[in-house]
Amino acid sequence: MGESDGSLRGATFEHVAMTGARFYVADLSGARLEQVNMSGVLMRGVELFNVDIMGEVWNLTINGVDIAPLVEAELDRRHPDRAKMRPTDPAGFREAWEILERLWDGTVARARRLSPELLHESVDGEWSFIETLRHLVFATDAWIRRVMLGDPSPWDPLDLPFDQMQDEPGVPRDRDARPSLDEVVALRTDRMATMRQVLNDLTDEQLSSRTVPVTEPGWPGPESYPVRDCLLCILNEEWQHRLYAERDLDVLESRSPQHHEPEPPGGEGA
Repeated sequence: MGESDGSLRGATFEHVAMTGARFYVADLSGARLEQVNMSGVLMRGVELFNVDIMGEVWNLTINGVDIAPLVEAELDRRHPDRAKMRPTDPAGFREAWEILERLWDGTVARARRLSPELLHESVDGEWSFIETLRHLVFATDAWIRRVMLGDPSPWDPLDLPFDQMQDEPGVPRDRDARPSLDEVVALRTDRMATMRQVLNDLTDEQLSSRTVPVTEPGWPGPESYPVRDCLLCILNEEWQHRLYAERDLDVLESRSPQHHEPEPPGGEGA
């Protein structure tokens, strides 16, 4: 708006490049920023109260203090298993996966106590519980079945890519699908078994190697990737999305007058 006093209250900016933009005497109270790259941002004379930041945070200095290491240490303190999500050898990767399987078992059991309809509800604009599970199926299909195992088209129709990914030919993205919890858990069980087998077969040599590029188009692109990075990507996806799911289950439970008993396998949608 240059030097004018124009108002942009309630405006929405999507896919807008604002690199190098300057905000001076600007009121951003109540603004919501999602999937925003703020690398290199300089703030002076700011008032920062009641702010909730969640994402990848590194080299964030506030009043001369780099707070990122403090945040990392506190997260590790709150979640003792979190440090094990940064393994350095095959045994460490296998241990991390055992932890994730155990934790997800508890989260899914918690979700089963809710009404099936609540599992399709979004909390504060985030993915529903069912959508979260669908996205994790996609992540495993992308980084394990496609990149590591060489399947050029490993997708299930219920795979759910991240919202910012451009549509790719052959990669499904059905945001209107409403599968039952049992349907998605069955998919998850299959993909988690694939991940478990990959880790059981993992050697030190393989861990330090790169993948063989898949030549067919798709996502991720037909390139070679470090095996370690592919596996760490899945550990991070599984860890973070379970925390998001647990956070949202707190809200969903408050919306439910009473928890439902767990359904027998095959009960929902039968």
